[in-house]
Amino acid sequence: MANGKINVAVENIFPLIKKFLYSDHEIFLRELISNATDAISKLKHLSSVGEVKGEIGSPRIEVKVDKDKKKIHIIDEGVGMTSEEVNKYINEVAFSGAEEFLEKYEDNVKDAGIIGHFGLGFYSAFMVAEKVEIITKSHQDVPAAHWTCDGSPEYTLEETDKKERGTEIILHIAEDSTEFLEEARIRELLSKYNKFMPYPIKFGTKEENLPLPEDAAEDAKPETKTVDNIINITDPAWTKTPADLKDEDYKSFYRELYPMQFEEPLFNIHLNVDYPFNLTGIMYFPKIQNDLNLQKDRIQLYQNQVFVTDNVEGIVPEFLTMLRGVIDSPDIPLNVSRSYLQADGAVKKISNYITRKVADKLSSLFKKDRKAFEEKWNDIKVVIEYGMLTEDKFYEKADKFMLYPTTTGEYFTYEELEAAVKDNQTDKDGKLVFLYASNTEEQHSYIETAKDKGYKVLLLDSPIIAHLIQKLEGDKENIAFARVDGDAVENLIKKEEATVSKLSEEEKETLKPLIETVVPGEKYTVQLEAMDSSSLPFVLTQPEFMRRMKEMQQSGGGMMGAFPEMYTLLVNTNHELVGQILHTKTAKKRERLIQQALDLARLSQNLLKGEALTAFIKRSVDLIK
Repeated sequence: MANGKINVAVENIFPLIKKFLYSDHEIFLRELISNATDAISKLKHLSSVGEVKGEIGSPRIEVKVDKDKKKIHIIDEGVGMTSEEVNKYINEVAFSGAEEFLEKYEDNVKDAGIIGHFGLGFYSAFMVAEKVEIITKSHQDVPAAHWTCDGSPEYTLEETDKKERGTEIILHIAEDSTEFLEEARIRELLSKYNKFMPYPIKFGTKEENLPLPEDAAEDAKPETKTVDNIINITDPAWTKTPADLKDEDYKSFYRELYPMQFEEPLFNIHLNVDYPFNLTGIMYFPKIQNDLNLQKDRIQLYQNQVFVTDNVEGIVPEFLTMLRGVIDSPDIPLNVSRSYLQADGAVKKISNYITRKVADKLSSLFKKDRKAFEEKWNDIKVVIEYGMLTEDKFYEKADKFMLYPTTTGEYFTYEELEAAVKDNQTDKDGKLVFLYASNTEEQHSYIETAKDKGYKVLLLDSPIIAHLIQKLEGDKENIAFARVDGDAVENLIKKEEATVSKLSEEEKETLKPLIETVVPGEKYTVQLEAMDSSSLPFVLTQPEFMRRMKEMQQSGGGMMGAFPEMYTLLVNTNHELVGQILHTKTAKKRERLIQQALDLARLSQNLLKGEALTAFIKRSVDLIK
């Protein structure tokens, strides 16, 4: 029997581990099972090169909970350790610059390197255990070893009579961690962190029905047998090649990842690269529509099939965090507790690769079956628009498959749209104007007025569209986007031939103050315009710039201060009602006509509510009596 002191550069290594390295105590099980997995992988490798003689069978891992004795056992059938290896791997917590390391952690846990750099995974056991035992038998023909430590640097190491190859870790659970003696809690952790580990993990047993014989009676009940409860899937879909998977395999894996998600994904993207970094994974497009508040953090990050986190910020570009799925890479640098991403050049390369793969997939879907792509457009457009706003490389590719739907159900790429409207929607200054609506119901009258002019009206209704059209106007030459209710259609696309007003300048000067006495000046600016006589008498518009800035602010544009609700009231000097207002001698009747025309304009903008709506209804009834 040997006694000794664990060789560490600082005496207080265990409080350091407990307080700074692993703030989330539940990951102790992940770390110990990861070590068990490594032990089996090493055994398989040694067997493949002839260093282990004979058959190694099908090694697996077992987790057992002994609530009465307050112990948890983690058992593997891996390579095992000799006493010398226990000294090397367990008793010497060897990492360079330990003093500097401690100093870093006292200030900021995020500043540490990845766990593999320090070999501290095993010591996470002391977060929940007051004492830890290791009973291990090497694949070599040497006696087994029994190591014990009570959480101080003191340990004992002696021979033991273990016969089977492999390692058993025994945790004597501390009083402040008894929650981990509940089988339900351990089952939860195994499902969370180890659901897709590469070797079978046994946790207890379960009853399984035996198949009924062919001649069994209809009411016959199947016999059951007790079988090992294997909690993990050792070969999840992302570890396979796309050629080996069918659509149903991808959907089945999606259901495995998100058992409470009943809606099928729209499509998936299989990631697989081994140079200049290793990365595999499957990403799914859910039905997103216009919901920017969709729950993010649904992409799971793994390292060699070990769950690490569902916070993939920095690895996956921001615009793709609305997707779902799995990314597995041993090359993603995480801190010592695997909780935070480290700044690293490889991360940017991985992010760029994922962006490119998503863009290529979308491009392929568009080219392969455009009609199906158009049918999915409303469910995926927010992701594409967000990507065009935030990722220049994605923007370049997406410009070819970004769609611009119209209010009549047509879909155009930008190039197609430009060709379709160029002749009719170029103004007198040579600027190409794209008219759009954000709500076909609320802006119906404006849309119809534009259509009467032969203009195409786009339906751009995502919550971030104001940001995107701002970017498009900056990137493309001599174009403008204008919402159909932003001004009179004659002003949105100004042509050489201006509409002539039926009112003289003198009549206009008389009319304007008559209207301004009724219209509240703090909210509406009155502007006389010569429009088509068939257009509405009063038209409410909101300046494109002001409205767009407001929308950008509401969707997270980062602008300070609230934009006031300001509207321009366009008075159609060619409308019969406006002439009637001008020539009405009775002030009360004139005021009623002005108020009625104003309320009609407000109604078309969905601004007439409450008391004002009630007054409008009563006034309308009086006018038709």
